[in-house]
Amino acid sequence: MTARVLVAGATGVIGRALVPLLRARGHHVTALVREPSRAAGLALDGVVVADALQAGAVRAAVLSARPEVVVHQLTALRGSTAEGFERTARLRTEGTAQLIAAAEAAGAERMVAQSIAFATAPRGGPVLTEDAPLYVDAPDPGWALTTRAIAELEHRVLGAAHLSGTVLRYGTLYGPGTLYHRAGAIGGAVARGRLPLPEPAVGVTSFLHIEDAARAAVCAVEADTDGVFNVADDDPAEAAVWLPEYARLLGAPPPRTVPSQLAERLLGWLTGYQLTAMRGAANDRARRALNWKPAVPSWRTRLADD
Repeated sequence: MTARVLVAGATGVIGRALVPLLRARGHHVTALVREPSRAAGLALDGVVVADALQAGAVRAAVLSARPEVVVHQLTALRGSTAEGFERTARLRTEGTAQLIAAAEAAGAERMVAQSIAFATAPRGGPVLTEDAPLYVDAPDPGWALTTRAIAELEHRVLGAAHLSGTVLRYGTLYGPGTLYHRAGAIGGAVARGRLPLPEPAVGVTSFLHIEDAARAAVCAVEADTDGVFNVADDDPAEAAVWLPEYARLLGAPPPRTVPSQLAERLLGWLTGYQLTAMRGAANDRARRALNWKPAVPSWRTRLADD
């Protein structure tokens, strides 16, 4: 069945992949944007304008769109600056609350919201399910801010009084416009041999191509199942595996190795954590409940695509 869908974050890397998929399925798609010019080139049925942190503007925009489903893909992570992480945390807390209130006022029935699969605490096995706790007590203030914002987003979406809620915990995104694209910050660092490999590099990353992220959002829009779902490929990999292979695929020199105790100082807390302690994400629940599976089952085939 088709629906009126409002996509908040339609101009982001996932949103740009999501909009044409929704329209191809017959859905009526309206984008909620802060800057109308950013929607140029997107084939949309409608555009409404609001800063997602301004409650009155959000309410007016959502009421005018009259959506049956709201898709929340809002982030502000371009460039991965501290300011971007702080605004993204606000979008996940204040922005989520305002979207929910506006969606309920507009009579929407469902919300699908973006979360992250790698926000889980580094406890237990190398690959975790959705039942694993989030890392809200992370020692790094920036990561603690992120994981607490994720926890609040998930709580609000799943606890909305008049909306059914689905939370998609995306794996580490790659593809055009992401950090792992050849032109991205991480792709460029690996290509130039500037991302060293700690010893031991046992942190596990579950990757996800942006096209598969968008496909999962379509499945969630059309599903009648609520809850939290990990959306990641079938090939979680330790850093000792994926980083040298990524370098090889890029035609770059093998990464140099450094003692693990130097990783945080050389790479920053978050990258050091990813390479040494992060856990992967099991996607079984999304396969069963959302009837989704990755079209790109392993990062090995497309991580170095142009």
